[in-house]
Amino acid sequence: MFNTEVLLPDLWEILGAVPVTLAMAFIVFVLSTLIGGLFAFIEYRRIPVLREIVTTYKVIFKGVPMVVVIFLAYYGLPPTLQFLASLVGIAFNGHTTPNWVILVVALTACVAAFQAEIIKGALNSFDKGQSDAALSLGYKNSQLFRRVMFPQIIVAAIPDFANSIMVIMKALSLGFAIEVVDIFAQAQLTAALNFYYLEAFIIAVVIYMVIAYIVTQIADRMETALRIRT
Repeated sequence: MFNTEVLLPDLWEILGAVPVTLAMAFIVFVLSTLIGGLFAFIEYRRIPVLREIVTTYKVIFKGVPMVVVIFLAYYGLPPTLQFLASLVGIAFNGHTTPNWVILVVALTACVAAFQAEIIKGALNSFDKGQSDAALSLGYKNSQLFRRVMFPQIIVAAIPDFANSIMVIMKALSLGFAIEVVDIFAQAQLTAALNFYYLEAFIIAVVIYMVIAYIVTQIADRMETALRIRT
């Protein structure tokens, strides 16, 4: 039977994992957006060779399940880091790499492929006629990007970026496979102590819903504010 008496104690236990989960999600989002932005720029500018490399990268990381990438990183990243460190004469034990770092690296690699598509779509939605007009007025390329392109590109990308954050939040639950504790993993651990799994998972669902609501509201307000300015 559903036990309401464990809801509050379980809630406090699971809430303890929220800051760590949000911190990892933020790191993955920032890193993947920067990498994805670079990939999108390469494709947008149609840079030879690099464009083909980016296309291959996206095909691989969009097609391979994230959990597979996580395990590949878990078993492959530590010895790789140790080998690279030895090449420059640094004594480093790669197996001391924290599991959460491995998880962040793996998810960043996966999400970057999707972020590249988001930013590429935003770039393609930009009216190139505005670029010609700005350049004819004496704008430098840096001024064109900062004052004309970026404000419009970011507005177009905000809804998809909000979705990306929630995708990352959900993907972090895969970290339990390599002993990284996020909201979902904490719910499992909490339920394992009292055997009230339904109650713990319902609490986790509510927390995810609250975070999704907050992210959506922030994204909507940012989009509205930027549209007014542009």
